Amino acid sequence: MKRKTKIFVLVVMVLLLGVTGYLNIVLNSTSNNVENTSTSAMSYFELYRSDRESTRDQELLYYQAIKDGATDEETAKNAEMAINDLLARMETELIVENTIKGYGFTDCIVTTSTKNVNVIVEAESLSTSEVAKIVSVIQDELHTNIKNIKIIPVK
Repeated sequence: MKRKTKIFVLVVMVLLLGVTGYLNIVLNSTSNNVENTSTSAMSYFELYRSDRESTRDQELLYYQAIKDGATDEETAKNAEMAINDLLARMETELIVENTIKGYGFTDCIVTTSTKNVNVIVEAESLSTSEVAKIVSVIQDELHTNIKNIKIIPVK
């Protein structure tokens, strides 16, 4: 019985993720015409943050719905763990972004996955010392191997 419940929860989560992606595409395509002039005024970084925030809000709502509708304790516990993991990742990314900005960069975005860390920095190019500072922050905060860090300058 527990295995069926786990499979059911997994299928529901995958379906919800697919619905989120579909809704994101549909809503972006319909709002693209309306917001065409305001989007051009938004920077890449502002637009990315806005998309990331709305996606994560949806994820949190789905996990909360699974937790609230769970019929067994294990499903509720797994949903709670997923919520906590997402919140911890959000907090860590914010800390790293602000620390990197503290080194004098105008703006940056940090995304993390289970292994990799991507940093997009507002700069035409990066010197060796700037890259070293960014890598140092990431290794201090995330304990990530340098092979798994990608730093991308964007102007």
